Amino acid sequence: MVDAGQFVEWAHVYGHLYGTSYSSMESELSSGKDLLLDLDIQGSEAIKRRFPESLSVFILPPSMEVLEERIRKRDANERKDVDLRMKKAAEEIMRCGEYDFIVVNDDLAQAVREIEAIILSERARTKRRYPLIRDLYHL
Repeated sequence: MVDAGQFVEWAHVYGHLYGTSYSSMESELSSGKDLLLDLDIQGSEAIKRRFPESLSVFILPPSMEVLEERIRKRDANERKDVDLRMKKAAEEIMRCGEYDFIVVNDDLAQAVREIEAIILSERARTKRRYPLIRDLYHL
């Protein structure tokens, strides 16, 4: 699929291949669904190029110390792997200002509420609703 250009975005991340296919996105979008993708910086840039109307949300840890603790708990990696992930995270965090929104994941329930609020407010934007209203009211 990579060789055939069937991915909107794809990358090798920490020894694993991840990607999002055009077909999976377009079929979901054409049905009117909102899509939530968990992407790194490269993936986010690729999605924004193909779908410029998309929103990007950078989810930050409350601190680098908390991030390191989370990485250790999740993966129980060797020190060199943790160091690599922390270095990469610092580089990516420096680019969070390029995103449409920033959410700090200090409290999971609060972070989810903030993301829900972003989605709901985007659904209500005039540019999204006006064409539907125009058709509904024959304007």
